[in-house]
Amino acid sequence: MADENETFRMLIEAARSASRKTYSPYSRYAVGSAVLTHDGRLFTGCNVENASYGATICAERTALVKAVSEGFTRFKAIAIVCGNAHDCWPCGICRQFICEFGTDIEVLVEGKDGAIKALRLAELLPHHFGPEHLSR
Repeated sequence: MADENETFRMLIEAARSASRKTYSPYSRYAVGSAVLTHDGRLFTGCNVENASYGATICAERTALVKAVSEGFTRFKAIAIVCGNAHDCWPCGICRQFICEFGTDIEVLVEGKDGAIKALRLAELLPHHFGPEHLSR
């Protein structure tokens, strides 16, 4: 359990560091994310806003896209941190995006007291729609 706590804390810290690179002039909601692959690689991302709000990309999707663009599609955990808020759970679009890569991924956020909260994606998106629902 100590190893898992260390890993979770490391992911939260990496997400916090990524949140310092955000481009969020409109919302001022600076979000950072860090995703851990099954083989221990770490990718970070921050939110990048756009004057056309629909073109904004969340930190979670930025981190995942960076990982996928480097050939990684199996993930253990993803952490999300926002300097302006606690319990910064992923939005609906990000939950769906994460779901593409599995519902057993641990989603981590930091509570107001500094404690790390973790839920599997299946708990955040219980009636998900994923690749298994499509006929190929």
